[in-house]
Amino acid sequence: MAVQPEGTPCWADAMFSDVEGAKSFYGDVLGWTFGEASSEYGNYTQAYADGKAVAAVVPPMPGQEGQSQWCLYFASPDAAATAETIRENGGEVLMEPMQVGDFGTMCLAREPSGAVFGVWQGGTHEGFEATAVPGAYCWAEVFTREPEQADTFFSAVFPYTAKQIDDASVDFRMFNLGENTVLGRMRMTDDFPPEVPSYINVYFTVGDCDAAVAKATELGAILRFGPMSSPFGRFAALSDPQGANFSVIDITTTEGEMPKTMDV
Repeated sequence: MAVQPEGTPCWADAMFSDVEGAKSFYGDVLGWTFGEASSEYGNYTQAYADGKAVAAVVPPMPGQEGQSQWCLYFASPDAAATAETIRENGGEVLMEPMQVGDFGTMCLAREPSGAVFGVWQGGTHEGFEATAVPGAYCWAEVFTREPEQADTFFSAVFPYTAKQIDDASVDFRMFNLGENTVLGRMRMTDDFPPEVPSYINVYFTVGDCDAAVAKATELGAILRFGPMSSPFGRFAALSDPQGANFSVIDITTTEGEMPKTMDV
């Protein structure tokens, strides 16, 4: 697998105070199996879908306990240079670029409207070994109350072109690398409680959205939205039992026409 083009979502992980609980939950909902915890790297534990690495879970480092959340990483050929670009464009570097053995170099940052994300410069670990198959990452959206800030930032840090959905009722932008749409941005409405900060919502692929929602809620997840059919698939938004937000999508069940878009 070749290193992903700069700006491509390439990996996702999450900190959980109850890692065994998270493994049990996502194993049941997404069918994940798990590798051995790497004690050398803070008990970082990779998740696999059908034998392919698709995500990871890790316990919080001392002093970092708090709300569990998924972190999406964007590919970079030079994490240090990307960190500098993040700063230059009003972002905040939360964790300076750090080499992780020969796996690669990581960096954590926050964009100006508040969403936290990661940067990954791949070494022997290039990122997702599978996408858009059951259990694997499929899509992500930046949810923000300040879309202008987020739009300007992401377009400056990564080599994106952008299109806006041509619909007065929804403020939704799509970021492209060449012909590929790699990231969405949604303006948060008043439906979101004011205490919910900007965040990046990660979608995992499932074979049956309704079955995945039924299993997740049975195991203590909270259904936030859906299930709803769309031209992109049938999807639903959830919070897992430890509070981490994520979505599931069945990309084989589509309904309706693709929305019209305009270049911006």
